[in-house]
Amino acid sequence: MSLWNKIKGKFQKNPIEKLTIRDLEGEKIRLKSKLDRVKKDIKSLDKQKKQLFKEGIGADKLTKKMLAQDIKSIEMEMRLKYKSFQTYQKQFNFVNNLVIVKKYEKELKNIGMWSKINSIQPELLESKLSDIILDGKEFDQTVEGLNKVFEMRIDEFDEEVDSAEKKLFDAWGQAESGSMEADEIVSNLNLDADGEEEEDDEELFKRLEKENQ
Repeated sequence: MSLWNKIKGKFQKNPIEKLTIRDLEGEKIRLKSKLDRVKKDIKSLDKQKKQLFKEGIGADKLTKKMLAQDIKSIEMEMRLKYKSFQTYQKQFNFVNNLVIVKKYEKELKNIGMWSKINSIQPELLESKLSDIILDGKEFDQTVEGLNKVFEMRIDEFDEEVDSAEKKLFDAWGQAESGSMEADEIVSNLNLDADGEEEEDDEELFKRLEKENQ
């Protein structure tokens, strides 16, 4: 059983009480290593996608269609990597916030917040502690952040329809007309049907990457 599963198991059986700061700090290091590895993979895939796009500029239609398939495959792999990144990031935030909560255990007990934390359903507390940032804040700000744990949030996800090939041909047309540089075009290239979900994933990745530098 991984340390993450052990931590999660202890947390669900007896929230926070049995967890040690030492174990939590060790798990933070492990998750940070995973985050760094996924970010490196995403950057490598992005580099491959840009190179394939450049190969299509000025190429014949058949070559472009073959390159389009390769680019779509890379795009799918990148999306899976983004999802993995989000999962690891949520786990990292959860563990990091548990460390902070444990460090403030005495103070939180003094103001009655500790009993609230222990009384909330473990699954809900895990979800909420994964979505807030407590690091680098003073105690009062930490308490304010913990209060958000008791606020409900609903996420909505839209279904996507593939229109990647058409968008790639449009993008190649822009590059071939000279209206935009190839690097700029491929950096903004979005193969989603409606252009919304991919943009959200990329913006989230950029924000989380900045937070973990």
